[in-house]
Amino acid sequence: MNNEKVELLSPAGNLEKLKIAFKYGADAVYGGVSHFSLRIRSGKEFTFETFKEGIEYAHARGKKVYATINGFPFNSQIDLLKKHILNMAELKPDALIVAAPGVVRLCRELAPEIPIHLSTQANVMNYLDAQVYYDMGVRRIIAAREISLKDVSEIKKHLPDMEIEIFVHGSMCFAYSGRCLVSAVQMGRVPNRGSCANDCRFEYTLYAANEDHSSLFRLEEEPGVGTYIFNAKDMNLASHVDEILAAGTVDSIKIEGRTKSPYYAAVTAFAYRSAIDDFYAERFDASKYQHELATTKNRGFTDAYLIHKPFEKNDTQNYEYALSKGSYEVSGLVTEDENHFMCKYKTYPNEETEIFAPLNSTIEECENDIGKIYKKDNGKYYVSFKKILTETNKELESVHSGNLNKIQLPGKLPYLTMLRVECEIEGESCAEGSCSN
Repeated sequence: MNNEKVELLSPAGNLEKLKIAFKYGADAVYGGVSHFSLRIRSGKEFTFETFKEGIEYAHARGKKVYATINGFPFNSQIDLLKKHILNMAELKPDALIVAAPGVVRLCRELAPEIPIHLSTQANVMNYLDAQVYYDMGVRRIIAAREISLKDVSEIKKHLPDMEIEIFVHGSMCFAYSGRCLVSAVQMGRVPNRGSCANDCRFEYTLYAANEDHSSLFRLEEEPGVGTYIFNAKDMNLASHVDEILAAGTVDSIKIEGRTKSPYYAAVTAFAYRSAIDDFYAERFDASKYQHELATTKNRGFTDAYLIHKPFEKNDTQNYEYALSKGSYEVSGLVTEDENHFMCKYKTYPNEETEIFAPLNSTIEECENDIGKIYKKDNGKYYVSFKKILTETNKELESVHSGNLNKIQLPGKLPYLTMLRVECEIEGESCAEGSCSN
């Protein structure tokens, strides 16, 4: 088994999420500027300037950033692609994530000093395909989501110098490794060019037709059952991290979600960092990681196909709803000065709010006229406000999302600490997608 710890790779949809991922435990992040990235929406949140800032931020902390250039270009875009590769290379990312063989070759020609990671969109499932890409200069394969751990080990046996990265958490596509065209047919938005409309999450009504006499019947269904026919549950392999790491053939575990919230970036990094570290410390506890992950918005969880074969699974689809569930609401995010927070939901005086702090944070208990920070018997820290004061000492009855005033804290909390509450809406948990996490 490799003596080095497996890398934890998190999504970075923008500069703030990049910093959050590192603060909460990631070793590396992936992201990019919109051009030729399969997440154009998230890519637009990065400019070349902010992406460069993110790379410098990472390198100053011994972390890595992998740049996505994993779109599929048309002939008319080749010259633009060449310029883009050269521009990205100047930022000195730690690797380029590429999907198309021609783009792999182009990156090797234009930026030979930067390692190439092969996107999951290339669908590598066996050592024959892995060998072809290795011969082209690829040094890491992001395996198809449908691969088994046994097949990962087989690839590693034949190509011991090839790094292997696997997805362990995040949204799943009903199509093979995301090669879907439904959005292109229905909405004119091409998934493999970074603009998926998530048509698989829609509710569909089913009909039966008879071509001989042109009859059309609407199929009646039990309410809430069988309508979200394409909607996949979210991948969650936290309970299997010990098996994955024990196999000794995986170099990096990857979390999906560049377009997801800062809270998602924090919790997933925190949970999988804990799982990795606990495995090496021989104190692995799956229930601990699952408790945290359940606080994020999700469509229900499945352990997908890495451990079980597809035909052995009957729980990978969610036919009941597409809106994400989550048990917690993020009420605030601590600012860089560590003395204030920005409201993300709502905060009232005399309400208890849990403190979710970056990995290995030190929190000091205190009490004053503004409020108190304290630790409870469950080992968690909380904050309660006696007053809601802005940075300019204006007192508010409460503060809600959309208020752009910094709100004073009773004491210092680490930068990017999140304040969270269990969310209840008219007696129901925030299970119908109303949470902002």
